[in-house]
Amino acid sequence: MVKLTDIPGIKIGHAHDLAAPTGCTVILCPEGATGGVDVRGGAPGTRETDLLNPVNYVDKVHAVLLAGGSAFGLDAAAGVMQYLEEQGIGFDVGVTKVPIVAGAVLFDLTCGSYLVRPDKAMGYAACLAAGTQAWSEGSVGAGAGATVGKVFGLEHAMKGGIGAACLTAGELMVGAIVAVNCLGDVVNPADGSIVAGAFQQEPFAFLRCEDGMLANAEQTGSRFAGNTTIGAVVTNAVLTKAQANKVASMAHNGYARTIRPAHTLFDGDTIFAIGTGQVAADMNAIGVLAARAVEQAVLRAVTQATALAGFRCYRDISRE
Repeated sequence: MVKLTDIPGIKIGHAHDLAAPTGCTVILCPEGATGGVDVRGGAPGTRETDLLNPVNYVDKVHAVLLAGGSAFGLDAAAGVMQYLEEQGIGFDVGVTKVPIVAGAVLFDLTCGSYLVRPDKAMGYAACLAAGTQAWSEGSVGAGAGATVGKVFGLEHAMKGGIGAACLTAGELMVGAIVAVNCLGDVVNPADGSIVAGAFQQEPFAFLRCEDGMLANAEQTGSRFAGNTTIGAVVTNAVLTKAQANKVASMAHNGYARTIRPAHTLFDGDTIFAIGTGQVAADMNAIGVLAARAVEQAVLRAVTQATALAGFRCYRDISRE
């Protein structure tokens, strides 16, 4: 089976504090890659997304950072910058090379200790791990403190995580890596069944987040906190910057198929797209594979998660 890390031109590393828990994940593109982004959620925390607009000058990224810690977690990008500059990687400005590091964060401060957040040292550690550590998914990296199904309160939520998938069509490779920390439920798009989300304990049953929101439709104000699903699509396709942005947009269909609800005002749902430029391919085919890869990555994020900080996980419930 093809893995995301089989796509040439990238390296992926996790760093985390599982006692907190929180962490970050970095996708390194040492040779540079065409980048795009689509931010759909109403409460994003992002870095360098304006630079990925096709009207702006720089057209290559050297890393994408996914991190916990809410806005504090953006500090981890400084560690990625330091690592890449030490390697001589970045946009040449004469006196040095400035790495282009795009990133997004999710809110995990209510999972464990809010005092521990991804920082410069953790971002640097993720870079050192890229391409060297054993591949892992679930409650690691940016998914370490992720939770899902928070409409009814954290006492009814389950553990989220980070997952990845890679699909092919001939020589074309399209993969996704997603840290799932959604307000709502994660569902199997094949039959609509809930895989992980808000639940009641006795007797065990999923509470259905969308139904809960509709039942309280006349209540206004920000009643929910601690959300956002962030991820990146990586392909070996040749992309322009505009096309990379379109791929990121099409990839959001994977969120819509697997997360209910998605793209709310209380989520900062974001997807980056990276093209490493080895294969010419039809944009529509890339978009189809991107959405499917995001679907699979979302499902793997929760099915590979482990229980942390008092939050139950899919594996616990599936054994009952």
